[in-house]
Amino acid sequence: MKEVLIITSYYPPEIGAASNRIFHLAEGLRDRDFYVSVITPLPNYPTGKIFKEYKGKIKKTSFENDVKIHRLWIYASNSTNKFKRLLAMISYSVSLIWFIATHKIPKTVIVQSPPLLVAFTCMFFLRSDRQLILNVSDLWPSAGLELGAFKKNISYKFLEWLERFNYRKATLVLGQSNEILNHVLKIVPDKKTFLYRNFPQFVMPEIINEGTPTNKLRIVYAGLLGVAQGIYALCNKLDYTNAELHLYGSGAETYKIVDFINKNPDLPIFYHGELKRENLHKELLKYDLTIIPLMKRIYGSVPSKIFEYSRLGLPILYFGGGEGEDIVNDHQLGWVAENRNYDALNEVLKKIDIADLTEELRSRIKEVAEKEFDFLSQLNELTHHL
Repeated sequence: MKEVLIITSYYPPEIGAASNRIFHLAEGLRDRDFYVSVITPLPNYPTGKIFKEYKGKIKKTSFENDVKIHRLWIYASNSTNKFKRLLAMISYSVSLIWFIATHKIPKTVIVQSPPLLVAFTCMFFLRSDRQLILNVSDLWPSAGLELGAFKKNISYKFLEWLERFNYRKATLVLGQSNEILNHVLKIVPDKKTFLYRNFPQFVMPEIINEGTPTNKLRIVYAGLLGVAQGIYALCNKLDYTNAELHLYGSGAETYKIVDFINKNPDLPIFYHGELKRENLHKELLKYDLTIIPLMKRIYGSVPSKIFEYSRLGLPILYFGGGEGEDIVNDHQLGWVAENRNYDALNEVLKKIDIADLTEELRSRIKEVAEKEFDFLSQLNELTHHL
């Protein structure tokens, strides 16, 4: 039985796309007769506080669904203060160095990036005679520059150096978009790469079509309510003449959004809080379509919601630009509006006829997802490289 170690900064019981992605990778490899172990911090995301059942621990090792999980100490923080965020990454990196120095490490290691510093720590301290697989889900530091988190200074140059080092040291680079792989190959032209999309893995529920009792288009957003998603701006800019907006999730903008709803009781905006993933999927099926917005088009990023909601058969209104826009268009998953152009978004909404949002449309989207966005087929192909 071949051993594989996965090193990640996010893992259940933490929620979100990053933890789900690594969880399904770990369990998928286990089901293919790999002995899988995972190194991850003590759970703390998204609150920035160690979860209650893990408080006071330096390390916790357990078997969960036949996967060995090593949870290491971290200085947990979700602060916007750059020093505190850096301290959190350094603390986890120190824990990783200790673990690598005191434990036998398998010959095949999959390292999640970003965070860039954590990935660098792994690539630097792990011996080069191992198969080091770098799983790149976002391009840092360039994504941070586009989001305004970084400036082009000496610190940014250092982060670029870390990025280049990681690519060069990797035996194989996995990228969740073609844009990521193209970027890697510009830096290391002969590097072996593999397109590994963020395809979800869950049982596809039966399609429910309850109609539209309000005669308005019921739009739903579920996920992180952060600055990058721009849900607060969406609440302000959306034309509610023939639409209502339903929100699920939490994040940095939650309080602003709730305050906006309270101050504008006449607007059809409804905040439903957070739900577990399986319960959320059932709720999403009640709506006419989902909106996937991004405040700024980030090169290399493809929201995993595209694949997840397609699997539910939920029509998509995509408002994020980039490769995600191409996927929605190419597979006819719904509608696309120019990123950050709210006038264009509202024009698209006016053209969507509720009568066209049929069960047949949902079934076709679901069939496309089942064929084109299949996690198991992709994983089977990946295992040939391990």
